[in-house]
Parts: sequence; structure tokens; C-alpha cells
Amino acid sequence: MRPVGEQLILASASPRRRALLSLFTRDFLVVPSRIDETADGPVEERVVTVARAKAQEVAARCDGLILAADTVVACGTELLGKPRDATDARAMLERLSGREHRVLTGVCVLSTWGGERREACEITRVSFRPLLEAEITAYLALSEPLDKAGAYAIQGRAAAFVAGIHGDYFNVMGLPLCRTVLLLREMGCELLGPSGSLR
Repeated sequence: MRPVGEQLILASASPRRRALLSLFTRDFLVVPSRIDETADGPVEERVVTVARAKAQEVAARCDGLILAADTVVACGTELLGKPRDATDARAMLERLSGREHRVLTGVCVLSTWGGERREACEITRVSFRPLLEAEITAYLALSEPLDKAGAYAIQGRAAAFVAGIHGDYFNVMGLPLCRTVLLLREMGCELLGPSGSLR
């Protein structure tokens, strides 16, 4: 059996993932991974590979139940990660304008006790209405788009750009809550109890 009280560790520096996990429990540590977030292969496999690498890197430094995730935006055949700068962010928003895109998040839960793990890829489809250049310029004046995959935050001002969404809304924020809770449950971590606990 897994040790009772195994520490839950979020392998991410993302304040959004931290806030989402905090909806269920505050009993976790934040230990950001230090890996290069690149991988080869189909995007559905790529995000899971990167999430696994994040979990494994943190597991090499800390003992516990490691939760890691990686999110990308796919528009056609193009993958949009975090923009390098405002110019790159503008190009991404112009690419997304008036189109549907996919947001994919790979999730990995890894126990350092025995190396057991669970993984999944969540996909959400998001449609943007056509954006005016002035809207893009005004949005880029904020700090909001610069550290987000696809250069937008659906929970922020970019909510006004979204014409439709099919799938997990929280996935677009960077952590698909339904899938994550189920993966953690499979690993013995029940977050839907009175306070969230590791059994």
C-alpha cells in the first residue's frame, strides 16, 4: 500500500493551476519543474510526454504524489505555446481570430513510492469571433497574454473573444479539473471528501 499521508505536489509555477487545485485542497506543495518543455510526435502524445517529464523531474527531487500538466493551443497544424514577446502574441491572436482551435492539456500523476502513474490528454475546442486590430492592440497592452499558451486567458479579458466552447472550460485555463480529480482518485487521492485527503 502507498504510505498514508503521501504529500501532494503540484509540479508547476502556474498561478492558475495553483488556484484551480486550491478549489479542492490547500494541502499541497508547489515545486515547479525545471525541464525544457519540448517533445516530438503527435500533439496529443506530446503534451502527455512533457507532463510526464515534468513529474519525473520533480520526483527526482521530492517524495510524494506529483501532479504535472502541460498545455498547448493547436490551430490547424500549428502549435501555439507561450508567446516569446508582444509581436509573437499578436501573430497568435491574429491566427486565432474568427477560427476554431483546440486546447490540449496533458496531465500526469506520479507516485514516488513504487513509480505508479496515471496519464491523460484532455481536449477542448474553442471558437473565437473575428477580432479587430484595435482589440488585439488593447489586449496586448495588458500583461495577461504574455505567459499563456495561445497568448490569451479565457478567464480574463479574452473572455470577450470567445464565441463558443466545447469541452472542459478549466482545461483552457491549464488544468482539466474533472479529469485531474479522477486521475488523482485512481492514485488514492480523494479530493471530493470534506477536506481533500490522501488515503
